[in-house]
Amino acid sequence: MTAPRTPIWKSIADTLTREIASRQYVPGDKLPTEAALSARFGVNRHTVRRGLSDLAEQGLIHTRRGAGAFVASTPTDYPIGRRVRFHQNLRAAGRDPAKEVLRIETRAASEHEADRLDIPTTSVVHIYEGLSYADEQPIALFESIFPADRFPDLPALLKDSGSVTAALSAQGVADYTRASTRITATRATATQALHLRLSEGAPILRSVGINVDAHSRPVEFGRTWFAGDRVTLTISDL
Repeated sequence: MTAPRTPIWKSIADTLTREIASRQYVPGDKLPTEAALSARFGVNRHTVRRGLSDLAEQGLIHTRRGAGAFVASTPTDYPIGRRVRFHQNLRAAGRDPAKEVLRIETRAASEHEADRLDIPTTSVVHIYEGLSYADEQPIALFESIFPADRFPDLPALLKDSGSVTAALSAQGVADYTRASTRITATRATATQALHLRLSEGAPILRSVGINVDAHSRPVEFGRTWFAGDRVTLTISDL
């Protein structure tokens, strides 16, 4: 009796599954295009698409319209509580943290920023923008705003250390806590998508928060945009 033949799409899915399991493709990697896989396996794109669909159903990959198929990664748990510390949070989740500075500058405060920081509308502020990485994958785009009059040396300190906690400590703020956090779902703009390696319009989570010192004076007004499929925001009282 002749054994039933394995469907070609299933053989493609099995081959890619083995390659992912052997770490030829690691979490976050983009798989070859449908055209490249079609040429490799000698089949049409419809057959390749059926194999990729099977991997997606298993949760091994995810697809982004216009961007391709990517090896799925386990979302990083990121606690949002009274103390939000980037490096500490990621190390606690077993991830290797890193930051890339995109901009540090001083400019006039907008009316909204002055209101959030409880400073006069004629004040100036320091802007600190960058990318946060976990295991070399970008997970968040951040913008932190500080009152410049109170922290005159902050830009130089941030350039030296890249750490908000260390820079504020050097400016006399031994500890700070989160006074409020607002989280909303939105879609990535073209610029955000480029930084986070997403397709434009991909779902992202936006966190807006205010950090205060021991006397409840605002020290930082921050906005962070998290890649929706790479981060799980958790609420903590710590």
